[in-house]
Amino acid sequence: MANFTAKAIKETFIELLEERPLSQITVKDICEKCEINRNTFYYHYQDLPALIEEIIEEEVKNIIEKYPSVSSIVECFDALVEFASSKKRAIMHIFRSVNREVFDNNLRELSGYLVFNYIDSAVDDIPISESDKKTVSTYYKSVFFGLVTEWLNCEMSEDFAREIRRIFLLKKDFAKEVADLLRGQV
Repeated sequence: MANFTAKAIKETFIELLEERPLSQITVKDICEKCEINRNTFYYHYQDLPALIEEIIEEEVKNIIEKYPSVSSIVECFDALVEFASSKKRAIMHIFRSVNREVFDNNLRELSGYLVFNYIDSAVDDIPISESDKKTVSTYYKSVFFGLVTEWLNCEMSEDFAREIRRIFLLKKDFAKEVADLLRGQV
């Protein structure tokens, strides 16, 4: 029963986020829509930020499970666009809220996971040190995170998403090129 209730609370909260900004959602709204009392909500979650954090962490985990390996930086971006597009209003409401830090931290973690998996597969046949692999991954993660954040700042514009995708397509072999350059320094 507890898992069912927690799931209902999360689903209701996301539905409400699709309708209105986070600042206009209260625990009372969730409880009324779920037909539970406030004590039940607080049994599962300390407050709305704790609920948001759990939802974001679960979504990041789901994307990671869906993409155990990533073959290109474009695939990394497509994974994020696919997820974000399915819950666009809810994501934008959290992105614009005071809970932005939780959102950014999880987006950074997801970006790192996707990019590291891509780099790992892109350079697995090139002998470079783990340190150099980490350097390339850190660079790509920063670029990836920055472009995704900018896309969110542009309201998930489809035109901007196409531009980012094009950038990644133009630079699709960048990791391999950098790895080749670094190989000469090993």
